[in-house]
Amino acid sequence: MSRYNKTLILHGWGGSDYPHWQAHLAMEVAKNYGTVSFPLIQHPHYPSKNRWIKQVKAILEDFRPDTVVCHSLANTLWFWLCEEGIAPVERLFMVSPPSLQTDEHTIKSFFPCPMPETLCAKEVQMFVSDNDPWISVEEAQQITSHYNVPLKILHNAGHINAESGFGKWETIEKLVIREKAC
Repeated sequence: MSRYNKTLILHGWGGSDYPHWQAHLAMEVAKNYGTVSFPLIQHPHYPSKNRWIKQVKAILEDFRPDTVVCHSLANTLWFWLCEEGIAPVERLFMVSPPSLQTDEHTIKSFFPCPMPETLCAKEVQMFVSDNDPWISVEEAQQITSHYNVPLKILHNAGHINAESGFGKWETIEKLVIREKAC
């Protein structure tokens, strides 16, 4: 039985439907008798920070996850949720966050994004690629250094999504579904 049994998976801009690794992860959590919430956040192709905050705050209050897995814009959303004050979770996995200064018209309501005082999680891990078009390794290192959390840099993995070859991603599955230590 998994030590963590309630996993919330938050997609980024445009969603993370199959064959994205987040869709595979949702299936693996369920197959391992975990409880998973993988909601489609309102208007994923034209996101609004305020709508996303409202929807995900309600999910957090109702579902009460112990593990949260964010991809891309969901990481920025998580920063904003932390600014608002949310209940801390046990574990947070941050994958491919965009730069906090992203200048993209469609998602402009999310930026610039402040770094919250805390990431509202007891354990945090971040994953980025050395060729992600949305964030530099240097900025990711600055963020993880600020929060004193580990950073895993993947080589030539793009935005760590289905388009860059990340359908089934066993590394994240093993980390999220890890077994309780004896």
